[in-house]
Amino acid sequence: MRETPAELKELQTLLDASLSRSTPHLRSIISIESTLTAEQLIQVLTGMCTLALSTVTAKGEPRISGVDGHFLHGKWYFGTARGAAKARHLAARPAVSAAHMRGEDLGVFTHGRVETLNPQDGEPAADWPDLLAYFKDFYGDDLFDWDNDVVYYRLHPHWMTAYAPDIAKLMATSQS
Repeated sequence: MRETPAELKELQTLLDASLSRSTPHLRSIISIESTLTAEQLIQVLTGMCTLALSTVTAKGEPRISGVDGHFLHGKWYFGTARGAAKARHLAARPAVSAAHMRGEDLGVFTHGRVETLNPQDGEPAADWPDLLAYFKDFYGDDLFDWDNDVVYYRLHPHWMTAYAPDIAKLMATSQS
């Protein structure tokens, strides 16, 4: 857990606002009793979490693919090859949707915009050195040519919800 108290508060505000702005249909499924708090969410979203990531083509057609998601500082981080179609989509149209699901036990759904952390041409994000150290520690220092092969993104969410039908079971499973 790498979240500061301010990041946790921001995440909780986002979760509360997102649920309150949801449709009656969604609130009939994801109720206050079945949504995770920010504190619970950071406890269950540790390590690498596979995300289904949706981008949009130049023709406005949706594309979905899988990425390794890392939930750090209350936001999703993910990477891809610099030459991947999704990298082109994100460079031109940074709006995305992402979903992380664990069967019927957990669903985390996020809509937002991405920020490129290590652009090929240009200045990296101020926190890129710390994030790069995290990714190298997770994947190994020599897995990629980190400067030329991969591009990493931070998803700035404007909407996020987290659903678990049995929060106590999910929390017990994540702590074992």
